Amino acid sequence: MTEHAPVGIAVAQFSPTADVDVNLTQIRRLAERAAERGASVVVFPEYSSAFVDPMSAELVARAQPLDGDFVEATAGFAQDLALHLVVGMAEASADGSKFSNTIVALSPQAEIVATYRKQHLYDAFGQTESEFVVPGELTDPETFGAGGLTFGIQTCYDIRFPEVTRRIVDAGADVVLVPAEWVRGPLKEHHWKTLVTARAIENTVYVAGADHTPPIGVGNSLIVDPAGIQVAGVGVETDVSVAFASATRIASVRASNPALALRRYGIVPLS
Repeated sequence: MTEHAPVGIAVAQFSPTADVDVNLTQIRRLAERAAERGASVVVFPEYSSAFVDPMSAELVARAQPLDGDFVEATAGFAQDLALHLVVGMAEASADGSKFSNTIVALSPQAEIVATYRKQHLYDAFGQTESEFVVPGELTDPETFGAGGLTFGIQTCYDIRFPEVTRRIVDAGADVVLVPAEWVRGPLKEHHWKTLVTARAIENTVYVAGADHTPPIGVGNSLIVDPAGIQVAGVGVETDVSVAFASATRIASVRASNPALALRRYGIVPLS
């Protein structure tokens, strides 16, 4: 792994509303704050384009295509601020009664460099996301590069399935970005922090999770390094927090904990 200067990664935490324009204003403001603090990659929550609680057909109506106004505006922010921006959105699908829960990575050149459609829908803890969302196909992971590191993406409930992160790491990711709307409930803050940390430790990579603020989300957006140390975090407020990821740190952790090299099982999709 060739050494480069550490890469500033920000988790941006806020509560998206049903109003796309209001959300875009918030995204721009937080992206500017992240850039001021030294970030070059910023990850925003799941459903950053629009969100309603409880989920309903209103969110289906607010879904947009990848070439719609939301992505165009966000790509413009990425270009203006010379950042990679990773945002969650409700993407219009061929099924007009549902949408895709999609993550889009945008480059400083205002280009889409990776997309991910949520594979494991949140049909748990009394929620039924599949009523309105189309599950993503089991495609090969998409990654993008920034500052000499490789970034992969997954979404919220996916973090409960360790094979998702492992496939992304097998595709070369040094950092896994996890936009989320981690719904509050008994032990949910504990689950969130534990699972993000576990995915970092077992894969010896950085993991950055960005959540909604309370009262719907748990907040607690965080960045964990390859040894499982939280190196940045936000409490329950709207804000950004930045950590600096380096190839040297990854190599050092893997030298003492070569878990990836020693494993004896691979990952095979079930369908």
